[in-house]
Amino acid sequence: MNDPDKAERHNQRMRRKKAVVDEAIAAAQQERGVLVVNTGNGKGKSSAAFGVVARALGHGMKVAVIQFVKGRSDTGEEAFFKQAADPGRLHWHVTGEGFTWEIQNIERDVAAAQAAWALASRYLNDPEIGLVVLDEMTYAFKYRWLELAQVLEVLAARPPLQHVIITGRAAPEALIEAADTVTDMTMVKHAFKAGVRAMPGLEW
Repeated sequence: MNDPDKAERHNQRMRRKKAVVDEAIAAAQQERGVLVVNTGNGKGKSSAAFGVVARALGHGMKVAVIQFVKGRSDTGEEAFFKQAADPGRLHWHVTGEGFTWEIQNIERDVAAAQAAWALASRYLNDPEIGLVVLDEMTYAFKYRWLELAQVLEVLAARPPLQHVIITGRAAPEALIEAADTVTDMTMVKHAFKAGVRAMPGLEW
């Protein structure tokens, strides 16, 4: 930055940018719970949600995690949070029986999804729970294990300051419409496609 004109042009751009950012911050005055949907074919939907779990716990909030499809309870994230978090503030439930193409039993899939939803509904009615993560829940809508309209009704009636994150591919349009924040994660490359096994510490 030895060029004074270049430095001044940069400063002018930053002043304009700051004005735009300050105006947006001033306009955002609501304080309420936010519904977040992480969808798309790319990696990172659940990982992003678990990052928010860490953030919420760091702020002293109570958190509930309900995993709809995943049946394994040896994941690194579950082990870490159960070691690091106050058990009175983190409620972690692995309710799935595994991927539906492995189970090959629709009655078991439906029963597992409905049991998970009954559990989730309790947390969605508890004002002491600041964050609820419904991991891989979108598959329950794709395969019609749950009625989306009923779920949206419960989500809309949840405590005013409670945040919810729903993850999974192919989020239905009505869920996207109801959400406040939606991220569609696009896969550009994935090591699995090149024959690399799912590695502990990265994939689970």
